[in-house]
Amino acid sequence: MRINPKQLEKMARQLGMQMEHIDAEEVIIKTQTKRIVITNPSVEKMNIMGHETYQVTGDVSEEPVESFSEDDIELVVEQTGVSPDEARRVLEETKDIAEAIMKLKKQ
Repeated sequence: MRINPKQLEKMARQLGMQMEHIDAEEVIIKTQTKRIVITNPSVEKMNIMGHETYQVTGDVSEEPVESFSEDDIELVVEQTGVSPDEARRVLEETKDIAEAIMKLKKQ
């Protein structure tokens, strides 16, 4: 049984729901351990009795969050003279600032 989207919207309005389509290009959800990136999203904002809810569908990918701050990366760069990208790469590999500095100084 298929429901016509227009009929669904009309029924939602009768129940006190207001729906609004949001023309988004990308949706990013950040957690402490990862970023959830939704591309080609379809985003609907719903207001139900004063409470706003967002419904998001699209192509989902997950990326780990860097565990080192820009200050950590800058410290490794200052101590070793490598580029920020190289410092970041070795930090992610070693997971330890001191070990990253020692490894880069040996090169």
